[in-house]
Amino acid sequence: MMNVRDALEADADAIASIADAPTDVMRNLVHDRTVRVAEDGTHDPNADVDDTRYDGSNPEDLLGFISFDAQGETVHVTQIEGTENACERLLAEPVRFAERESMAVEMLIPRGKDGVVAAARELGFERNGLGPQFDGSKTIRFRLEVE
Repeated sequence: MMNVRDALEADADAIASIADAPTDVMRNLVHDRTVRVAEDGTHDPNADVDDTRYDGSNPEDLLGFISFDAQGETVHVTQIEGTENACERLLAEPVRFAERESMAVEMLIPRGKDGVVAAARELGFERNGLGPQFDGSKTIRFRLEVE
């Protein structure tokens, strides 16, 4: 079982662990964008209340996260990480938003992120050329035209 919910500031440490990024960057992401997290719904959230390594949620409970924002006629997925199943569930979030607002959805996926590519293709995203390089990594642009 998997739950998808809005990310909280308390999730910043867990998101940072998944993204291999600094916690303060992820905390800012939670404040600046729409961020959703997928969590393991089989875990008792009260079971490890004595674990003080993390300020909020535990990275072992999070299966992935997505951040996105809307600009003009397009919803831009700015970051996505997690298991293939989590990515598919998480990508459905901006797709639903785009459908309600009659917008397209676009995302850049770094090469080698096969689970994210599989999730995007499962939801109907199509490859739309090459994207820019980030930190020396090439990206592929994927787009979903919502009707």
